Amino acid sequence: MYFFITQLSLCDLLEITDIVPTLLHSILHGEVTVSLNSCIFQLCFFVMLESSECLLLSLMSYDRYLAICNPLRYNILMNHRFCVRSVNLIWLIGFIMALTDVISIPKLYFCGPHVIHHFYCDLEPILQLSCSDTSRIHNQVLILGFFVVIGPFIVIVMSYVYIVITILKIPSTTGRHKVFSTCSSHLIVVSMLYGTLFIDYIFPTRGKSLILSKDLSLIYTVLTPLLNPIIYTLRNKDFKKVFLKLKLIF
Repeated sequence: MYFFITQLSLCDLLEITDIVPTLLHSILHGEVTVSLNSCIFQLCFFVMLESSECLLLSLMSYDRYLAICNPLRYNILMNHRFCVRSVNLIWLIGFIMALTDVISIPKLYFCGPHVIHHFYCDLEPILQLSCSDTSRIHNQVLILGFFVVIGPFIVIVMSYVYIVITILKIPSTTGRHKVFSTCSSHLIVVSMLYGTLFIDYIFPTRGKSLILSKDLSLIYTVLTPLLNPIIYTLRNKDFKKVFLKLKLIF
């Protein structure tokens, strides 16, 4: 679990590093001028990190499923070799997702105006500036997005269905609460991330205001990465013990 939290923290740190400097500069100085290559780089870095985070959360849900539903086989199935290989595969998939945008977007023709009404270079605002046919890229994003967003979400839902069934079989209320508390932090993070992603990307965009889109983007690009360490820290007994020891020392 801590190995996966480490990877999630790294993903959040890199995502904030990618998005927040542009956001702060635009707040302090108004409009921000960036080159097309810089804009594509920011988008691809964001796509890689967001895809990796979705896959990491699904892997963490599988970890909780094994720990609760198959505790006797947990150490055998969730061994160090499996964890390392799974995380390496996740980062590789995220890189491939970003690589598809690196290949596709430079082929488009941008005829102006070259103004993105957003606080970072997101895919849809970039495609709206292009005079080329973007239907192929939209279809490509839809297909790939199914595997890195919808697919992991299905894994998370199925994992928690089995977890809930197992928890309901526990006779004592204290036991059910203790087992469920190990999943609460993960559920909060999943709800925040997928809730905003679905509203912003999956649901129809017609009639959705630009301000709403920016607010939703702010949640999953800045607020969620900022809250993840707090959520996992405040609800983790091991972290609390370390903080108490540090408090006694100082």
